[in-house]
Amino acid sequence: MCQTDCMNISDINWLAVLVSSVVFFAIEGIWFGPKTFYPAWQKAMGRNPDDINGSELPMGTLFGSTFVASLAQVFTLAVVIELAIKADPTFGLGNGLLTGFLIALGMGAASSLSHRLFAEKKAFKVWIIEVSADVLALTIAGAILTVWQ
Repeated sequence: MCQTDCMNISDINWLAVLVSSVVFFAIEGIWFGPKTFYPAWQKAMGRNPDDINGSELPMGTLFGSTFVASLAQVFTLAVVIELAIKADPTFGLGNGLLTGFLIALGMGAASSLSHRLFAEKKAFKVWIIEVSADVLALTIAGAILTVWQ
């Protein structure tokens, strides 16, 4: 059993998790905005780029679920970073950026690739657009979580 340096859920900076989740959500919102990648994403999926909401879900459900998903991802990243800081107190900004990047790429992007490829013909382009936003958002979240200890 741990005597001193064990991680406890209360060690996580919950305000940093909340702020990082809001930043994550904002990055995704900008990424998929009408003047950024939304038209290319819609077109890659074979949809009309002018269609504002390609989903049948109500906007509240769509955005609420998206925020909860970003919160779950950021919380998981916070646990990994907290464990890393416990193991190495010199863990700094560069490490946080790299950790967010690797978690996003190695876990999120890699796990979603086969789902996308089996689901659609032009899936690779759709996947690139989608996961690029996630990788950027989790990389920035990793920085926020690391420096805001």
